[in-house]
Amino acid sequence: MDTELVRRAYASAAELYIELLGTTRQVHADDLAFIGRHLAVCPGPVLDLGCGPGHLTAHLRSLGVDATGIDLVGEFIDHARATHPDGRYLLGSMERIAVADHSVAGILAWGSVIHLPPPDLDGVLAEFRRVVAPGGKLVVAIFVGDEVAAFDHKVVTAWRWPVDEFSARLACAGFTEVERLHRPGDGTRRPHAAVAAVATGG
Repeated sequence: MDTELVRRAYASAAELYIELLGTTRQVHADDLAFIGRHLAVCPGPVLDLGCGPGHLTAHLRSLGVDATGIDLVGEFIDHARATHPDGRYLLGSMERIAVADHSVAGILAWGSVIHLPPPDLDGVLAEFRRVVAPGGKLVVAIFVGDEVAAFDHKVVTAWRWPVDEFSARLACAGFTEVERLHRPGDGTRRPHAAVAAVATGG
């Protein structure tokens, strides 16, 4: 992934993105329930990777989760810190997560892996597995299609995945799927899926 390209693209669109998608009011209730069902039970720190404006980090914290938001985009981190001053928000990359091995109980990656070209996905999932303790949870949301394919996302090129193929990539990285949620397109939003998985092994 061209990290700098993605960072610049979101920085240039940050104000509009925050306006349109920056609160949990814009998140479907079923999605919030899915996130809570799998991450509210985590007995330790949870990372919201690609946290954007920080609204899902704040939602997790409202559920009693020790959640920290991490994002590439300084404009998002500044907004999150101002809007949710009781939270923790840090600049950083999901490709090199600045925490020790097996030191977190869960990861939320809600739409934040969509800009990874297929050859880059496995390395990022391996990095997720490095930091998640055995038995920890991963919740990830992706765009869905019949085949792996790039498309013109409104901010920068993104990828859609068949859910079964994405789940197989998770398995190769050391995560076992435990639940999935699929939402078809509704005319304004593309089809997407959420997958919850458990870190296996040591």
